This record gives sequence, C-alpha cells and structure tokens, in this order.
Amino acid sequence: MPDLIIDGRPVTVAKGKSVLEAAEALGIMIPRFCWHPALSVAGACRMCAVMFVDGPVKGLEMSCMTPATDGMVVETFHPEAVAFRRHVAELLMISHPHDCPVCDEGGHCLLQDETISANHGLRRWPGRKRTYLDQDLGPFVQHEMNRCIHCYRCARFYQDYAGYLDFGPMQNANRVYFGRFENGPLESPFAGNLADICPTGALTDKPARYKSRRWECERSASVCPHCSLGCNTVALSRYRQVLRIEGRPNAAVNGYFLCDRGRFSSGFESNPARPRQAVIKGRPASLGDALCLAAGRLAETVARHEPAAVGVAGSVRSSMETQAALAALAKAAGWTGPAFFPTRDGQAAVGETLAVLTPDRARSMADLTQADAILCLGVSPLFDAPMLALALRQAVRQQNAAVVVADPRPVSLPLPFDHLPVAPRHLPAVLAVLAGPAAEAATQAQKRLPFAPELWPVLEKAAQTFAAASRPALVFGPALAGPVAALADGGRFGFFPVLSGPNAAGAALIAGPDAPTHDDLADGIEAGRIKALVVAEADCFAVSPRLAALLDRLETLVVCDHLPTPTVARAHVFLPTATIFEAGGILVNNEGRLQQADPVQAPGLPVLFDGQGGHPPRPYDRALPGTDPRPGQVLCAALAGELRLPWRQTPLAALAAGNAALAGVDFAALPEAGLRPDYGRLQAEAAPTGPTGPSGQPAPFPAGGGLAVILDDALFGTEAFGRYAPLAVSLAGKADTDGVVLLHADDAAALGLADGVAAFLEAGDRLAPVRVRTSRRMARGVVVVPRLPQFSILPATLGPCGLRRK
Repeated sequence: MPDLIIDGRPVTVAKGKSVLEAAEALGIMIPRFCWHPALSVAGACRMCAVMFVDGPVKGLEMSCMTPATDGMVVETFHPEAVAFRRHVAELLMISHPHDCPVCDEGGHCLLQDETISANHGLRRWPGRKRTYLDQDLGPFVQHEMNRCIHCYRCARFYQDYAGYLDFGPMQNANRVYFGRFENGPLESPFAGNLADICPTGALTDKPARYKSRRWECERSASVCPHCSLGCNTVALSRYRQVLRIEGRPNAAVNGYFLCDRGRFSSGFESNPARPRQAVIKGRPASLGDALCLAAGRLAETVARHEPAAVGVAGSVRSSMETQAALAALAKAAGWTGPAFFPTRDGQAAVGETLAVLTPDRARSMADLTQADAILCLGVSPLFDAPMLALALRQAVRQQNAAVVVADPRPVSLPLPFDHLPVAPRHLPAVLAVLAGPAAEAATQAQKRLPFAPELWPVLEKAAQTFAAASRPALVFGPALAGPVAALADGGRFGFFPVLSGPNAAGAALIAGPDAPTHDDLADGIEAGRIKALVVAEADCFAVSPRLAALLDRLETLVVCDHLPTPTVARAHVFLPTATIFEAGGILVNNEGRLQQADPVQAPGLPVLFDGQGGHPPRPYDRALPGTDPRPGQVLCAALAGELRLPWRQTPLAALAAGNAALAGVDFAALPEAGLRPDYGRLQAEAAPTGPTGPSGQPAPFPAGGGLAVILDDALFGTEAFGRYAPLAVSLAGKADTDGVVLLHADDAAALGLADGVAAFLEAGDRLAPVRVRTSRRMARGVVVVPRLPQFSILPATLGPCGLRRK
C-alpha cells in the first residue's frame, strides 16, 4: 500500500488508487471535471493538475492519471498548479454562453464552482464564440451543446459503461460534438444518467426542465420502488411535488447510477387522479368519519358472524411498517390474514428464496460484477430488473465473464451473451445441465433433454464454461428456488434472485410460510366464510383477478391506498394513504437487504394543482388541501383504536422479535448502505413449487394443445407504480390500443397467423384483442404478453391459452 504526502499530510491508500483519490481520503478536494469514480480515466479536462515536488514523479502532472506511489510528495496549492488551473478555467469559459440564469444546472454546476474557485471573472478573448446546434435526444435528456466543456464523461458512460453506441463524440479538436448522427430518442434505458454525470448544463433532465433549481428543493434519501433491486435514490421535491429522482451512491447496490424506469416513473404521487380524501359510498367524507364508519361496519360483521369473517389483503409494494401494522391489526382483531401474495406457490417460493440467501451464497449487484460466469434463469434482465443488465455488463468488462440467459422471451442486452430460448418447464433442466458437477456429465445429460438441436452446442459450451468458473453466479426468479436450493455444487454458485415487487422479501418475512394468500381469501368469499375485506395498498384487479371478481359479494369493502386503482373505485369506505415520498419506510430488496427510505415532503395537494401560476395561494389562513393521507401503519393504528383493540406502538419490532432472521435488528438505526441479515436461520417450509415462468410468475403450460402465457414487463408503465405515472404511461403507449404479443414464427404459421395481424387471445371464456408479432429468438409453445391492464385476466388463467385471427 503506497505511502505518500499531500499538502504536508501523510496518507496510505490501496494499490492502484490515483493521487486524486488519495487526496480525497484526506478530505482534500482537487478540482476536476472529467474524473468520475465509476468511469475510466480520460485526463481530458486538465483541471486536476498538481505539483509533484519530490519522489518518483516530479513536476506538474494530472492527479487523476497518476497512480499513488511510495515516496510521493504532492502540493495541490503550489503556485504553478494554481496558475495552470486558472488558465484552464479561463480557456473553458471562452466559448461558454454565460446563460446561468436560465440553465437548470445553476447552483449545482461544477463549472460554476471551479470557475469561481479559480478566481476567473473577466473574458479576455475578443473572438467569436464557438457555437453548435442542439439535438432532440428524446423525452429524458435536454441537449445544450454550447455549454459543453469536452470532458467526455457522457461518452465514457454511454458507450463504455452502459454499452450503447447511438450517442458519442463526433468531429475533432475544438469542434468535438457529443450527440447522435441524427435527432431521435436515445436508445439506452440508462440515458437519464447523462444528466447526473454531466458537470455542466450541456445534458440536463428534460422532464424537470425549468421547474426548479436543485437548491430550491427538499431533498431526501430514498429507495426506488419500481422493481425488487432497491436502488438508492435522492428524491427532490418542490411545493409538494417530486420533480427529480437522482442516483444515490451505494457501492453494494446500484453504485452511482439508475435505470430510466426508476428515474422517470415517479409521477404517481402527484397524479391528478390520485385519491387524497376519504370516501364513503362514493362521496367525499372526513377521515375521522370514514374511520368510524369502517370500524363500525367491520365490528357489525364480526358480531353477526365471527372475527375470521373479516379478511385482510396487503401487497408487496407496501413498506415493512405498513405490512407489519396490517399483520398486527389482523392478529389483534382475529381477522383472516393478512394475505400479501396471490397464490400459495408464489408465497412459498419467495420464502424459500430467502432461505437460500445464506451469507456465503447471497450476492449483491456489486458482487455480480466480480463473477466470472453468470446464468440468468427465467429472467430477462433489461425488463425484469433493468439495473441488473448494467451489473452484467460490468462483469463482462471487468472479469471477461461469460453470461448465459435461459429465458423463453427474446432477450436483448448491451453485452455479449448466449441465449437459450427454452420453455419455462425446461428451466430446471437447464440448471441441472449448467450447474452440474462436471462438463462431461452435463454434455451426456443434455442429449436426454427435450431441447431443440440447435441449442445443444450452446449448452455444451456453457456447461464447460461454468464447470471451469471459479466465481459463478445464478440469477433466478423465486419460483425456481426449489431447484436452486437443491443445487449440489459445493457452494460454488452465488445466488441473486429477482423478485416480483419492491418489498416482496419483506412481505414474506412478515407473513411467514403459513399466512393465507389472495386465493385463500377468494375461497373464503366463495364459501361464504368471509363477509368483509380490508385491502391495504393492493389492487385486486392487477394482482388477483379471481379475488377482484368476488368483491361484489362482500358486505363491506374497506380500501386503503394512494393509487387510483379499480379496487379503490369499488370500495364502500376508502382511506387515503401516504406514498413512500411522504411516509418513508423500510423496503427489503431482492438480496434481502433492509433499506430505509426517508420522507421528502408532507402530504398535500401540489401547488401545481392548488396554486396560481405555480405559486402557493395567497390566503395563508386556509387549510391546506389534500392532507388527509396518512402512512399505512398510522391508519392501522387508528382503526385499531376505533375498534378498541390492544395495540403495540411498534408492531414491526414486535413481529421481528419472533423472526429468526430479523431478531436483534435495530430498525431505527439501519446503516446507510442497508443491512442484510443472515437468512440461513430461516427454515423453508414452503410447499413445492409447480411449473414456473419468468420472474417467478406461475405460468400455465400447454396441456393437450394451446400456448403457455408469459407475462412480460416493459421498461415503462407495467409495474404497480408506473401504471399511474403519467410520463411512464405515455411511454408505454395507450392502454386502449391492441396489445402486442410475441409468438414464435413457427407457432404463428401453425395457427395461420402472420406478423402484424390482429387476433384474439383466448383465456378461458374471455377474449383480449392483440396484435401478433413473430420472432425466432424465443421459445416454441409460448406467447409473451405485456403486463398491461387489458391483460389483467391472464394471471387467473390456469390452463393453456389460444390465439385466433380476428
């Protein structure tokens, strides 16, 4: 480990660190533009010059490009270094447009900071400024090329780190232009990071353009709720509206970056249709009256029948606090539930997944980047968990890792990989081949398996690769937890599950293996045992259509939510809840990491809807509208109070005390990077899981003909929150148009269908209009259906589906 002296202070750093990083370890901030901790070193801006006065290097050098070495003596404030940096700042400002008053980076601009620190305040250059034409780069990134200082951060991220080539540098010397060959939306699903890493206002966040300065906003550490990876974010809110989501560094989870889904799907909390007031039988009411009526009607149901006649349904998108409070309420009242998962198999699969995440097996995204062979089993990374694709790319870049994706859907990734398009029921067989003890045995085994002949060479090559790998990793959906748990590989494989929601792991921990499911609640309603239902932050029509079809049979339906779902519209009594941006809460990500999201704003109608010209209303003595929403756990406590039930002030801590993995966890003091308990203490008692589909979703298989339905997420507008985020919905397309389904070209030909034709998807006795697209990069015998509202009937389908021409 090199020992050196910087500004008279000794420091020891790890081998390979630069002098710039060594200075940061001392709290010394050397000016820089092009250097970024996650990107390759370019040395393009020349702003980090320092003077080496003694040791193996002497003279003026760039600190970002000079490795720290024993015996170095460095002065960052040497007169020559200061003068050099001052001249660099002046040169960079020669052609700058000086439009800080209208630039979205104003007050948050690294160029402003360094220009001021260099004491540059007078433009001496008498010539004309260099100017460019800007481009339309799509809905996310605003292009202002005249502000560019040619630091190459954008190109290094977009091309090198993320792996997309439709954006980059063109021309040369002083005329270098960063853009595309022609106008058009950026192809990368990580393009929004350009706004974060650009040190000037050349690339900014287009949806937030001209809406606020960052220093005007309330800021808070948060956690992304749009998939199960739990990427760390910073939420920026102004006048009770979240305007920006930015990446928050977490070395173990998302590093420095976010996917565009997580960055631009936050409009659900300010959706104009969001229900913000309590409702009784379709009419607005006060929160107190609604709580009183809900408690009264539930008490009447219990008096006429029994406590178990009241069912409780929750979801995997609620915080652990809300889930625990719901469980405590149901236990105290003797109600049935809470049910967080649609099916028994799905619930058992998530529980079994957690049980295999022992400390020596669990892998984070950062761990995946160090793997030398990765198998994605039943997971399409770019859509099921987009940041996973970025982690896989870093594994290829850093470790030359081999990536194999076994999934029935067409798969696209910004990296070299092998695709095995096999039907869902064959995924365990793929695991048996690739995770076998030896490549020779796997090669013999594959000849007995029902794979297409063209897949055998790929399987043989992959089997040899995984047999020789020293750090292999397995990415899988929870429904494959059974085969994964049975994997006899001597502990070589690391496990990285991809779950079905932002807090599916938390729901499994709260519920345990014996909790009822949405199907059990539906059985109880059909049998007449359940007469009333409390639904907390769950849309039955999206997660359990069978339960949704039985809502009309209930005497009382109490719904608590913050999304304008069809279930909310059917409620007899509605109670508004606060979003994650207003209530905060703990979410447990796919690897079992507990992470705290802090509230960033108080509940209330955004000034955009309530004010005049974007300014708060002038009468300050009136009540703020839209303040009824309460955190889910607060509503549970209030309902328990109305029912005169015994109530613990901290139901999460009380429930965790009886959980083997969570016992001893201090939920009030989670580390900033999150906490991953030892899940090896859990005893998996889940029932064996049946045939599975991608991302752990149960999928029906052909039986006597028909097609297996695979529900597929798009990048935008298909997950629970994105369906109600206006920007995400606009990018997903209109819900009233025919959905596009994917079919293997040979299957389409056998059914008499051609690419682009209109058809009906038959699901039991229901029909859904679709547009057929064909592909040869997918498995036979399946139909890939987007997870859109018009296909909400499909999760309830237990048999094979069919396609026929309109």
